[in-house]
Amino acid sequence: NTPDYKDVDPDKAFEDFQKRRNMYSNVYETLDKVDGPYMKVINSETFIVHSVRGFLPQKVVHFVMNLHLLPRVFYLSRHGQSEYNLLGKIGGDAGLTEAGLEYARRLAVFAKEVVAMDVKIDEKTGEEIRTPRPARLWTSTLKRTKETAQFIEREKTAFTWDNGEEVEWQQFEGRARRNLDELYAGICDGLTYKEIEERYPEEFKRRQEDKLTYRYPRGESYMDVTLRLETIVHDIERTREPILIVAHQGIHRLLYAYFMGLPRDQAPYVSIPLNTVIELRPHAYGCEQKRHVLLSKEEMLKDGQDEPITSMPMKELADSANNRVEKKKHAYSFDIMNPPSF
Repeated sequence: NTPDYKDVDPDKAFEDFQKRRNMYSNVYETLDKVDGPYMKVINSETFIVHSVRGFLPQKVVHFVMNLHLLPRVFYLSRHGQSEYNLLGKIGGDAGLTEAGLEYARRLAVFAKEVVAMDVKIDEKTGEEIRTPRPARLWTSTLKRTKETAQFIEREKTAFTWDNGEEVEWQQFEGRARRNLDELYAGICDGLTYKEIEERYPEEFKRRQEDKLTYRYPRGESYMDVTLRLETIVHDIERTREPILIVAHQGIHRLLYAYFMGLPRDQAPYVSIPLNTVIELRPHAYGCEQKRHVLLSKEEMLKDGQDEPITSMPMKELADSANNRVEKKKHAYSFDIMNPPSF
C-alpha cells in the first residue's frame, strides 16, 4: 500500500524495502530510561511503557495498544426509512415504514453474502473462492436500527483462528450500543426543520452559522457526539473481524470523516444516504471506500430526505468540502455533500 512503490515490480519493491530496513537498523538507537517517557511497540504484540503520565499521554498509549497491522473492513449503514423520515421529522424513536422493512430484508442478504463472506480470486483459474468468515453486528439502542437488523441471520458456526484455536462463533450476535444513538435534538426532537425555524428562529440561525459546535437546547452538538464515539473508534481499530454498524446519519458522518481524514468542520455535511451501505477499508496510508446501494430512490415513492432550502449548509463550507474530496480523487458518482438532516 505504500505510495513509495506505486507501479513498481513487487519483487523489486520488496528488495528495496529490505535494504531500507537494513539501513535503518544500522543507525537505530534504542530508547533508555534516561530518554524520559516512551512507549515501545514490538510487532503489535508486546508493549513497553515507561514513565508515561498525564491524561493525554495515557490516552495516546491506550489508542496505540488498540491498533493492529491486519487488514480490516467495516460497513456503515443507516437504519431503513423510519416513520419520522417520511414526515421530515428529526430524532424520536419511530419504527420503520414498508420501504424501511424492505431495506432491512435486503441488508440481511448483503450481510450474509458480503459482510460474512471472504472472497478471493484463484490466480490460476480466475474463479472466485468464497469462504464464510466471522462477522460482528453493532446497532444503536433505538428501535429503527434494531428493526433494520432484525432479518440478519445469527447462526452458530465453528471457526479456526490464525493461532489454530477452534471456537464456536455466534454470527452477527447483535450488540446494541448507546454510544451509537443519534445526536439528540433536545427541545427540537420530533420537529421538522420548518417547524424549528418558525418556533425557534434564533436557534435555527445559530445552527446554520456553526453546525459543528451548535448544541440544541437540552440536546447535543456534533462535538458532544464526537466525545462519546471515542470508545467506538477504539473498538473498530482493535477488532479483526468485519463489523456491520447499523446506526444514524450524524453518527456515520463523524465515523466516516475520521477514517477518511476529513477536517471535522466538514463532517456535518458528509453524504450518508438512506438505503446505502458504505464499505470502508482503512490501511496505513489512507482508507478505501465503496458504496453499495441496496434500494434505489426510484423504488420509493417518497424518502422524506428532501430538505427545505433554508436548511442547506452554507455554500462556502459545502464548496470547501467538495474541493477537498476532489483533491483526494475519490471516484464518486455523486457529490459527497448533501443537505443536512441532522
